[in-house]
Amino acid sequence: MTHLVTDNCIKCKHTDCVEVCPVDCFYEGPDFLVINPDECIDCAVCIPECPVDAIVAEDEVPNDGVDWFKINAELAEKWADNNITEKLDPLPDHESWTDVPGKVQYIQHYMES
Repeated sequence: MTHLVTDNCIKCKHTDCVEVCPVDCFYEGPDFLVINPDECIDCAVCIPECPVDAIVAEDEVPNDGVDWFKINAELAEKWADNNITEKLDPLPDHESWTDVPGKVQYIQHYMES
């Protein structure tokens, strides 16, 4: 099993999680992070580090009709050159985006291009 980044990361991009990951399986996009499911070892140390609860175990993914496994897998491959291992500042307006519903719409263009 793997862990996945879900929509609460979108437009926030906290990176507290990347510092604790023992296998460096996080990849950075312009406004959020993903986990490469093929690299994740299911250690779960990243979950409590996420200040917006955006990381969940694969079997606990919200039933919101979004294929978070596919999103994480495809974008980790697309962003393979953007492996992130050190904490950075979140996006400047991250506080206004925390818990905004439906943020998945903002990543669709990454999946299509």
